[in-house]
Amino acid sequence: MAKIYLVCGYTDMRRSIDGFMEIVRDSFELDLYSNSLFLFCGKRRDRLKALHFDKDGFVLLYRRLDAGRFQWSSNSCEVQNLTRQEFRWLMEGLS
Repeated sequence: MAKIYLVCGYTDMRRSIDGFMEIVRDSFELDLYSNSLFLFCGKRRDRLKALHFDKDGFVLLYRRLDAGRFQWSSNSCEVQNLTRQEFRWLMEGLS
């Protein structure tokens, strides 16, 4: 994976692939077909969805924590580029 993008702010987690594609394309003008992972989080911050284009189609991944919350920026006007290590820390619940 070339890049990992954290889409800041809180996203309606009822969205499907098309809804997440719309956010990436229209709000942030990023290339959906690049070898990138786009991360989204809801207000409760215990659920995360990830969008990725895999050669012939899109994949939507869903992760829910049993306990704890993801450390997530509430500024809905930005996208942060994460390193692989920062991504691991995020998945482990570190700030």
